[in-house]
Amino acid sequence: MTDLLDRLRATVAAHPGRTAVLAGADRLDFAELDRRTAALARALRALGVGRGDRVGVHLGRTADLPVALLAVWRAGAAYVPLDPAYPAERLAFMATDAGLAALISADGLPAAEGVPVLRPDAAADGPDLPAGAHPLDPAYVIHTSGSTGRPKGVEVPRGAVAALVEALEATGAYRAEPGVVGWNASVSFDASVQQWARICRGDTVLVIGEEHRADPARVAALLAEHAVTDLDLTPSHWELLREPLAGARVPRLFMGGEPVPERTWRELADGGIDALNLYGPTECTVDAVTAPISGPGPHLGEPLPGVRLHLLDEKLAAVPDGVVGELYLAGPGLAHGYVGRSALTAERFVADPSGGPGARMYRTGDQARRGEGGRLEYVGRVDRQVKLRGYRIELGEVEHALARLTGVQAAAVTVHEPAPGDRRLAGYVTGAVTAAELTERLRATVPAHLVPSVITVLDALPLTPNGKVDLAALPVPVAPAAPAQEAAAGTGGLAEQVAEVWSTVLGVTGVRPTDDFFSLGGHSIAALRVVHLLRRRLGIELQLRHLLDSADLAAFTATVGQAAAAGAAAPRPALTARARAAGA
Repeated sequence: MTDLLDRLRATVAAHPGRTAVLAGADRLDFAELDRRTAALARALRALGVGRGDRVGVHLGRTADLPVALLAVWRAGAAYVPLDPAYPAERLAFMATDAGLAALISADGLPAAEGVPVLRPDAAADGPDLPAGAHPLDPAYVIHTSGSTGRPKGVEVPRGAVAALVEALEATGAYRAEPGVVGWNASVSFDASVQQWARICRGDTVLVIGEEHRADPARVAALLAEHAVTDLDLTPSHWELLREPLAGARVPRLFMGGEPVPERTWRELADGGIDALNLYGPTECTVDAVTAPISGPGPHLGEPLPGVRLHLLDEKLAAVPDGVVGELYLAGPGLAHGYVGRSALTAERFVADPSGGPGARMYRTGDQARRGEGGRLEYVGRVDRQVKLRGYRIELGEVEHALARLTGVQAAAVTVHEPAPGDRRLAGYVTGAVTAAELTERLRATVPAHLVPSVITVLDALPLTPNGKVDLAALPVPVAPAAPAQEAAAGTGGLAEQVAEVWSTVLGVTGVRPTDDFFSLGGHSIAALRVVHLLRRRLGIELQLRHLLDSADLAAFTATVGQAAAAGAAAPRPALTARARAAGA
């Protein structure tokens, strides 16, 4: 396989004037991308960064971001994404856990003792860096949710990323001709690799900024403006893009991160929309199995070229068709393992009896079976890991985060589904605490996708006869609701309509003017639904950040009133840290 930087050099030589990166008002052609990445890579090397080192990248979604990622590779190192939307405590842990040799950051954060910091426009003179890299050299370290309460860093080799790109090309998922790729995922989400790395094969990458990612209508307009040909997204995100894209040309959809619901599969298949279902854990370099979304109902498809797939029982024996087994994956996409966690690496990456000497396979923890016609069907998990809105979440990590908060004696976390397809985290605690204060304190320590939509304070957690928490006996979570006579519905007119939309989306009654959207169980996807419903119902121009930046229902209602009075000219406040953290 050919290293992606070698492919990038070939593209630069053949098409220097072709657009490589689009980000807001910025446009970089391949010649400029080559110049900037080389300059920053020399600056990294001047600090002593070299093969096997790890470099943190703490940048917003601008043209600087792909430049920095490529520069780290050109210096021979691996990048560690540090999403600015994450809480400071989380970023500090990830930086320390990765053992950074340097940090690329526009604001110097997250500061770490002894770690030199470079701005993304840093440059150094000197000869170009030597070409070539070994396939086993690390490419990146992405942190995923950890059952012990701390995220774990997955280190992926460069050869695995090159193999992913070549495999998707071989299957036709990537067209032979250059396209325009919408980079939609957070850089801390492994799906981002499959998007931004396409620069190296000559595609144009459109960096979808925070102000667009949080608003489906603006995403749809951006896709049309730049004639985007390929877009990666979760099924949950498609639910929100469906309406803005109605009647428009829909790019080829690369759908992953969570199972595709039956209704979504049928909608895409019957509507003739060009879409692919992609499956693969971070430990197997983004994607390992793919299927066109067409024909029969939801299924995973077949492994990419080079990937070996096994369905095994507890004794590692193959299961027959129709029988549920655990999914194991092997091949060139396997990660090195978990940074600094050799025992966990040995537990999850085991010997592959069907491979050659030293061959390994990854135990995914996912259950699947061969159904009718041999189709590979996803069944569930063997542990407590869940996928919500594209994020892989260990419920144990959320429990640990809750239990560490002052005043909490015990904690448990489950998933509930107040409406079909709307799966949310539900937290349960004991102690002299309130749900509102816990929610606010938790937001300061973990990313938004790890904060339960609702927290219930109990006198005691139910236990099984052997003393473990009886998850099945936990009560159905109920978001806080005020008595009907205190509800905003009594204030009439616009306030009544806004409160009704909140109630419909959140599944609560008696919403008060002083209620906070997130304390009632809201999350980014729910917020997008609120904005869409109000746009359609009131015929106004409204942005997601108007809701995210509002302290309570009364403040949001006032903003909606301003938008209604202004017609199509709704106020556009600056994007706050809260909006960035909750972005879809």
